[in-house]
Amino acid sequence: MRPLPQPDDLTSLVLRTDFDDDRRWEAFMEIMSSIGNHRMVTFVSDTVFADATVQQLVDADAAADIDDRVFYLFVADSKTLADNESPLLAVDLDAEPGRSFRVPLQCYAEVSANLSIANLDFADFADVVDTTGTYRGSD
Repeated sequence: MRPLPQPDDLTSLVLRTDFDDDRRWEAFMEIMSSIGNHRMVTFVSDTVFADATVQQLVDADAAADIDDRVFYLFVADSKTLADNESPLLAVDLDAEPGRSFRVPLQCYAEVSANLSIANLDFADFADVVDTTGTYRGSD
């Protein structure tokens, strides 16, 4: 698997791994693009990442040159595209590679913004997930 793409400045990488329904992906991107007052996401839809596991993504990042590594990413997998909450899978690629949790769209802006500017660490969110492994917000 080739290295993970770099997100645009001050955005988070959302990597598509489910390629079963292009219309659901298009609708998902449209909804995500309407979140927040500024652009928060770099979408990647490349079939080289089709059905990639968390471990494969961790390994792809670890194999990259140090300057090309990604600290975290959000995966749009089959659960993301099939569930009404569209819960992305957030994956740590830095401190605890492979650690993950789900992020419903209504919480994406909070998580993405704080991670992209390093205001909070991945663990700050992962440590407060609910019993389903989903981050539901700081309230």
